[in-house]
Amino acid sequence: MKGIILAAGRGSRLYPMTRPVCKPLLPVYDKPMIYYPLAVLMQAGIRDIMIIIPPSEEGPFYRLLGNGSKWGVNISYEVQEVPRGIADAFLVAEHFIGNDSVCLVLGDNIFHSPNIEQIMSNAGKINQKGATVFGYYVEDPRAFGVVEFDENGNALSIEEKPRFPKSNYIIPGIYFYDNQVIEIAHSLKPSARGELEITDVNIEYLKRNELHVIKLDEKFTWLDAGTADNLLEAARAVKTVQDETGRYIACLEEIAFKRNYISEEDLNSLADKLKQTLYGQYLMCL
Repeated sequence: MKGIILAAGRGSRLYPMTRPVCKPLLPVYDKPMIYYPLAVLMQAGIRDIMIIIPPSEEGPFYRLLGNGSKWGVNISYEVQEVPRGIADAFLVAEHFIGNDSVCLVLGDNIFHSPNIEQIMSNAGKINQKGATVFGYYVEDPRAFGVVEFDENGNALSIEEKPRFPKSNYIIPGIYFYDNQVIEIAHSLKPSARGELEITDVNIEYLKRNELHVIKLDEKFTWLDAGTADNLLEAARAVKTVQDETGRYIACLEEIAFKRNYISEEDLNSLADKLKQTLYGQYLMCL
């Protein structure tokens, strides 16, 4: 399975803070935003990763992440010249996906759960055929893609930003697809706002009776860091969890070490370079 992070948004809702730096490189508490979706892919066992970025931004991304080898993964980059919607990611990355299945994560979404590694690994195994997405309960779902369930928990319908939602379950920004997604993405027509909608991809899988929806429990936290208030809320949430548990969220070095992507010697080398920081001291204690 391949992994894609869609990090091509300019972050206009965050102006002026995103004028000098693109949104996925902004800090969320103690780490760059891009660390969080990258951590999710690594926790799902995915090591071949493409990051879709805005024009002229490869330098800053590469200085931060490089080719991923320090974490035992392979990171490549592709530019999305013009934002054309989430589903356009599959067209931009078509050559990268090849004949594989794929997991797409939005670059400004933050996920956390005590069981996140198991949840993501299981989701990746389910979609040998079809698609696997998640249902997340929110009080007001009108700004999101909403999934309706029958009495047995099977998906009945999906609507994008409905005025009158049929449920309180929305589909957050992580999606697992088999290779049919490329053909489906090619068949999409732009929506009224001129974008290729990820909701239309999910609806097509639903029509084919190949959409699996996993309901997330109350222990799972999802945050969209796309506005200033949400960015602050996300930072506070990360700090709270780390203070309460003593464990870092989205610590790429720790994930890589625990999954045997890097050796103890590699971990110590990375920690030594950061030994003057709390982050480095955390790594030294692993």
